[in-house]
Amino acid sequence: MNLKFEETSIQALLDAPDKLDTLNYGIIGFNDASEVVIYNTLEASRAGLRQARVLGKNLFLEIAPCMNNAMVAQRFENEPELDVIISYVLALRMRPIPVRLRLLKKTNNNTRFLLVEWA
Repeated sequence: MNLKFEETSIQALLDAPDKLDTLNYGIIGFNDASEVVIYNTLEASRAGLRQARVLGKNLFLEIAPCMNNAMVAQRFENEPELDVIISYVLALRMRPIPVRLRLLKKTNNNTRFLLVEWA
């Protein structure tokens, strides 16, 4: 599967769940309660968090509190639809790590996606 970071759609991610581990960027899918339901291998490796530890947990409270702010979490909460790429700095194990995030949300879909392009 060759989905580029800038071109990926929610539907493409949902249509090929078995291919998400072949992509060269991190994928975090979560429901409207912010519970992680999709977490690909690359994201697990880069973040240093095993899938078993992340799945079912609240993304913004338990897994990535550094994204629980107006730039990321609040946008998923407030905006009915999202498809935006932002530059961001993760605070991972007390080290700042620059990344690009893609926020994807559609009104007709319960799964929201956060794509992470690691530098």
